[in-house]
Amino acid sequence: MYGFTMKAVAILALLPLLAACSGASNVTPVSGSQTHMSSTAANPSGRSTSNIQHIVIIEMENRSFDNYFGKYPGVNGIPNNVQCNPDKDTGQCIYPYHDHLLRNYGGPHGSEAFGVDLDNGKMDGFIAAVEQFQGGSPNPDEVMGYHTCDEIPVYCNYAAQYTIADNNFAASISWSIMAHLYLVSAWSAICLIPGDQYSCHSSNEVDYHHPNYAWTDITFLLYKHGVTWGYFASPHGILQPYDQDDGIGQNEFTGTQWSPLPGFKDVIVDHQLGNVQTDDAFIADATAGLLPSVSWVTPPFNSSDHPSANIDNGQAWVKKQIDAVMQGPNWSTTVILLTWDEWGGFYDHVVPPVIDGQGFGFRTPLIIIGPMVKTGYVDHQLLSSDAYLKLIEDEFLGGERIDNNDGRPDPRPDVRENTPGLGDIRNDFE
Repeated sequence: MYGFTMKAVAILALLPLLAACSGASNVTPVSGSQTHMSSTAANPSGRSTSNIQHIVIIEMENRSFDNYFGKYPGVNGIPNNVQCNPDKDTGQCIYPYHDHLLRNYGGPHGSEAFGVDLDNGKMDGFIAAVEQFQGGSPNPDEVMGYHTCDEIPVYCNYAAQYTIADNNFAASISWSIMAHLYLVSAWSAICLIPGDQYSCHSSNEVDYHHPNYAWTDITFLLYKHGVTWGYFASPHGILQPYDQDDGIGQNEFTGTQWSPLPGFKDVIVDHQLGNVQTDDAFIADATAGLLPSVSWVTPPFNSSDHPSANIDNGQAWVKKQIDAVMQGPNWSTTVILLTWDEWGGFYDHVVPPVIDGQGFGFRTPLIIIGPMVKTGYVDHQLLSSDAYLKLIEDEFLGGERIDNNDGRPDPRPDVRENTPGLGDIRNDFE
């Protein structure tokens, strides 16, 4: 959640592998990547191919794929010959290990920390990044830890019953505000002139304290097509790292890291701010069979899986949201995407592909849940939150994209939903 400020020149110095790629046609797997680049033909009719009427995206916090599912059977998990990560403070080299603790402290996860973690594709800088950027961590080596189903039984149960994706990458190489901006708009940018989308340029260091999101987000298209949506955020705000209590912090309804839509100009102009509601409203809508077509749901800090929250709390909160959908009238036509926004400084062994100078970040978990979803299936497609938007667009918008033909053009460098090789979540449906 918490980023580390840096200048663009530092990014170029530390991330030679992320030389800017202009246009969506430049998606390059870094040398040594184990990424499977599965491509899927576009739906030529532009029409929905399923009976989905509701898409629910639950966005949890700060976990790499290997941290949660590195030892899950059948996935591209932690290999036996993985590179250890040196700890310069102790002189030891730490291999991934089973972490039984339910509270973790994670590591830094801004753009600069990403470069240290990556270390030119050697994937051996995760501990070094903690020691360099995150002073006061009680145990820097814990970023090499992984959990098993002993600690995350709820998530494992969903993975076993439905589909888990092992090639899902964070959309950005940076922290939570960028991840959540991508979640709803397929871009992260700084706009020099308030309200002017043409003044926006790509950035992985957006200041959420002064939200000026003038570019177009997916709700512009949803509103134009008469598709209902809701963004359900906790009224309890985001607290500082290592705070063990859940209390009132930032106001999620004025725009923060985890709830950016109130800062988007098109949401304001379209008079859609009322669609940003509490997570209690999501439970009520699910129970009554009144879910909007598209829902985003974000947790309170203490139930977010963000270090140092107890991951038992996160599982209980997630189960409460999903139970409400499963037991409600909309279940038969609902697909749920349970995901985590970015890696949180935790180790992952897969080198991310490079796209447009801003992504991808390290892998994060994604579980696809619904009555139409394949059972016990592992999805190896290349995915990111761009694929979540693609699913929304293909199901509800006739395949229309957030691009210069959508009626509200902006200077985004590419159309992320059209990224070559980007998978189609509908392949996970029976």
